[in-house]
Amino acid sequence: MGKSAVNLNPMPVPGRWRDGFVLDYHTTGSTYLGDDEFGHPVFDTKRTELGELLYRLKYRSDTAVVAALVAAALGFLRSWNPGATLLVPVPPSRKTRPQQPVLILAEELGRQLKLPVRPDAVALVKDMPELKNVYDYNARSRLLADAYRVDVSVTSGQVILLFDDLYRSGATLNAIGRALYDVGQVHDVVALALTRTRSKT
Repeated sequence: MGKSAVNLNPMPVPGRWRDGFVLDYHTTGSTYLGDDEFGHPVFDTKRTELGELLYRLKYRSDTAVVAALVAAALGFLRSWNPGATLLVPVPPSRKTRPQQPVLILAEELGRQLKLPVRPDAVALVKDMPELKNVYDYNARSRLLADAYRVDVSVTSGQVILLFDDLYRSGATLNAIGRALYDVGQVHDVVALALTRTRSKT
């Protein structure tokens, strides 16, 4: 497959993995426009190309963008070539969504990479508040302690490609990476997220 049609700005992210990347920021900027009639702030948010596609999938349920998002990730993964043997998506935090973007993307990514996808390898076993409303990294980390159960029969000896759609503080990915190394008997972990927020929130 040739170069992705979407402009990317890959950047490394440090954490509990051998190597980790996000492909671009989610937004390029946000301008406060004032408050609406209910007193809620209104912003004019400009997104990167990848951020706009992901926004359409996550918040507009527009599955027509899946092919472009997967193509962008594929192009990067094929040049990076981290040697993964298993793709593990981050368990969705909002279980009420009828469609889970991270699972849709992971399944298609795995299919095209001919890589097994195991959403059951890591399970969220603790009731969590929405982490996007918890702004402090240490507070997020405390909430995430012991939040994930790893199925060692799935992960043992594997090089895990840990995949998420949107990277905020890295607390979730780090908690899962730690569990994979400490409990999952993995050979290694590499991490990939499509976009990241500009702040830690």
